[in-house]
Amino acid sequence: MKTVGHSVKDIAAAIGADAHGDTSLRVEHAAEPGSAGPNDIAMATNASYAETLADGDAKVALLWDGADWQALGLKAAIIPRRPRYAMSGLTRLLDRGQGYGAGIHPSAVVDPSAELGEGVSVGPLAVISAGAKIGAGSIIGPQCFIGWDVEMGADAFLREHVSIGARVKIGDRFMAQPGARIGGDGFSYTTPEPSSVETARATLGDQRDSKGQAWARIHSLGAVTLGDDVEVGSNCTIDCGTIRDTKIGNRTKIDNLVQVGHNCVIGDDCLLCGHVGLAGSVKVGNNVVLGGQVGVSDNIFIGDGVIAGGGSKLLSNVPAGRTVLGYPAVKMDTHIETYKIQRRLPRLVRDIAALQKAVFKSDAKD
Repeated sequence: MKTVGHSVKDIAAAIGADAHGDTSLRVEHAAEPGSAGPNDIAMATNASYAETLADGDAKVALLWDGADWQALGLKAAIIPRRPRYAMSGLTRLLDRGQGYGAGIHPSAVVDPSAELGEGVSVGPLAVISAGAKIGAGSIIGPQCFIGWDVEMGADAFLREHVSIGARVKIGDRFMAQPGARIGGDGFSYTTPEPSSVETARATLGDQRDSKGQAWARIHSLGAVTLGDDVEVGSNCTIDCGTIRDTKIGNRTKIDNLVQVGHNCVIGDDCLLCGHVGLAGSVKVGNNVVLGGQVGVSDNIFIGDGVIAGGGSKLLSNVPAGRTVLGYPAVKMDTHIETYKIQRRLPRLVRDIAALQKAVFKSDAKD
């Protein structure tokens, strides 16, 4: 008979945490404390989450350091040094995947010249083009498209509807969520004479006398290069470079609906959150975090370790280690102080109006 789930002892060993109580108990799923059943592990990673443990039927919980698991009425507990980090290992252990089958589905189209490593899975209606090379253990989900001469490392995992354009190079353990598009043409156009946009940029003035011109496409001769352990979210788009490749470093994670423009170079271990937009030729250092809806102007540099708060607009270079916020983005403490002053402006205007009234009244008497 097949053993179901994982024992508390095995889970603790896998994530490097301490196990307490009846470590032979088996866990099948993770659940929030208030809805956890007897076969679940409750994710009560701090005292506030543990308050709802009594509403569920959990026998086992993932707790915080110093928690009294017996007082919480549990039969067993796993207590890591850093609970949130432990969730990474625990969720990986309990992830049941997407149920994609092994081998090549009969409806998939694989060009005879494509090279598939050992154990590659290709889902229904997927297309793998001429000259593509797919590393061992990779999973190509349903209706994915792999373009001409693409090179992809081992253990890639492409969810449904992912498309990879021609000549794109990808390292090992790449992950792409549904609808990710990598290797589209860059948004790059020019005009026979200097355009109104160029003039506006140079003068910062209105363009009342400008004449309309047709836009001519600048073709993308470069491709995209991704490092190892890169993850790309749903409906994210990464454009090809114009002459050289657009590049993204090792272990960088990109959220849903992010746009990376042509020629961008992004370093290692960066985090780009939802709706971030990078215009063309932006250079981003290592360990940079761009919060949701951050916009980055073209041809600027963002130094190592920069953090940009959600909704910020970066219009000029940002030095390494700086934390910024606002539009235009400035130091976060400066932005917050400015915002506090702005909130006081209505009262200041009322005070000035009262002073003016008093002064004018006094002058009239004189």
